[in-house]
Amino acid sequence: MSAGTPPPVDPPVDLPVCPRHPDRVSYVRCQRCGRPTCPECQRQAAVGVQCVDCVAAAAKTQRPARTALGGPLRQGRPVVTITFIAICVASFVAQQVVPGWTSRWAFAPFIGEQEPWRFLTSAFLHSTGGVFHILFNMIALWMVGPYLEGLLGRARFAALYLLSAVGGSVGVLLLASPESLSWYSGVVGASGAVFGLFGAVLVVLRRLGRDARGILVILALNVVIGFVVPQIAWQAHLGGLAVGAALGAAYAYAPARRRKEVGIGVTVGMAVLLVAVTALRYLTA
Repeated sequence: MSAGTPPPVDPPVDLPVCPRHPDRVSYVRCQRCGRPTCPECQRQAAVGVQCVDCVAAAAKTQRPARTALGGPLRQGRPVVTITFIAICVASFVAQQVVPGWTSRWAFAPFIGEQEPWRFLTSAFLHSTGGVFHILFNMIALWMVGPYLEGLLGRARFAALYLLSAVGGSVGVLLLASPESLSWYSGVVGASGAVFGLFGAVLVVLRRLGRDARGILVILALNVVIGFVVPQIAWQAHLGGLAVGAALGAAYAYAPARRRKEVGIGVTVGMAVLLVAVTALRYLTA
């Protein structure tokens, strides 16, 4: 080699860079697609790592995990249960500070025909004479709500709760007489909805082959209290219990391949039935 001649230079080598972050060199490659993936885009797999794109593509092709009754398997808080509790608590506070709040939303048979929303709104009110009414109902809701919400999924659980609440008011309507004070007495409380959950969880436990004696004892005690303690709307308990048990049976025993169709059909059918029974009762009152 003659003096002054520069040494040969190797051709540049392309460095492996992350497709999502071209400014980052990575010698780690995705086990699925083989592309380089930087630490931010790496996801630990059973063997090696995968990139976020392959993980997302695989998630789309996989069927979501389901519970024994077809509800989506979710992690985290029972959102619907917490929402219902929050509404009841907020409404209870409004009852204390907003004049006329209770009378505006409470249910009584004589006014239900003109203001049918009271069939539902009364379930989010409670007695203002103390905290025990709302406290007992919210404890009961928290006892069974998360369990049913997890098994059934948020949509069916919300339908179960709301229709049981309406069923409680319909029970009060059916067992009241226009010639008695019961036709004009206001009714408040989430008891109808809670009893609907009791009825549903009783059926669900039997469907899954689990011990339901605890729920039976709770139901028996509450039924006795409803008849013994004054100023308790046992009619709402029975109405909610009947609706909840019927819906719970339909949801629990629906064929696995037809759960969605059965769930929608039974929910709509129950709503139509409650409306029809209510209309017939007012026509014959």
